[in-house]
Amino acid sequence: MSVTSLISLKIHHDLINQDGADVIQGLNQVPKKLPPKYFYDHRGSELFEQICELPEYYPTRTEALILKKCADEIAQITGVCELVELGSGSSTKTLFLLDAYQKIAKYCQYIPIDVSGGILKSTVLNLKQKYPTFSINGLIATYEQALVKLESTFAYRRMIFFLGSSLGNFEPQDCHAFLKQISRTLQIGDYFLLGIDLQKPKEILEPAYNDSQGVTAAFNLNMLSHLNWRFQGNFDIDLFTHQAIYNQADSQIEMYLHCQQKHWVNLEILDLKVAFEAGESILTEISRKFDLANMQKQLDMQGLKTVKTWTDPQQWFGLILCQRV
Repeated sequence: MSVTSLISLKIHHDLINQDGADVIQGLNQVPKKLPPKYFYDHRGSELFEQICELPEYYPTRTEALILKKCADEIAQITGVCELVELGSGSSTKTLFLLDAYQKIAKYCQYIPIDVSGGILKSTVLNLKQKYPTFSINGLIATYEQALVKLESTFAYRRMIFFLGSSLGNFEPQDCHAFLKQISRTLQIGDYFLLGIDLQKPKEILEPAYNDSQGVTAAFNLNMLSHLNWRFQGNFDIDLFTHQAIYNQADSQIEMYLHCQQKHWVNLEILDLKVAFEAGESILTEISRKFDLANMQKQLDMQGLKTVKTWTDPQQWFGLILCQRV
């Protein structure tokens, strides 16, 4: 039996047939911009897992600490339900939730969703060994694709969860549209669990995205390698450098790739030729930092009523459990 059949992995074919229109648009605008989803080829996913272990990168360990303390309470509040995780990655923090649901039911359905097929395959295989009585079915898709697919399915009760403050990667208008789509995907009584990185001083934020070991820099630069592979490009990684800065006015980290010398880049599959000037930058990611009370108001506007919130002692990170009303 093949690994793919063993782990019940499904692929959203619109993702596999990605036409790269967002790359064409982003590299033709001023200033240049690329969607953060292109971070996550297999190598990018591996590098992100390394980032999560870095001493400077507080979000993962802080959120994990909160989940460890509150997972049992979450399971008790929601009861047995279908668990759907957006951007699951290695599902490391999710183990706290799966353990909690295992305490209240022998059977549970878990659907991890990620754009990286490589890490999703290995994750689902490992989880099926750890939770043999659970139904675990991975889906390779973007958030938007997955939510559209979920709209057409029915479950007796569902909890969608979105951890790691990945919501911070959305511009405000896209955040509004995303939360609206979450609400539309859920039925009355279903749950949404959201992890958000809270506002804090620049002295804490900037080192988390400019680590001393250079792992975040490698992660950022790997996006160009991914584009080379996916679209037959010729980005020279050595001509770019990484930088992350905290934009205080907009309460967001901004991650850039700075071009070091004038040159041209070709992406053959996209029939795209792009000129770069020395000193020109590509914005590859924003990571917005939130106010807990304001986020609860935004969720409430979408019919997602807060049931309970949890934070760490330093108030660095927050978890919000909502119910569709």
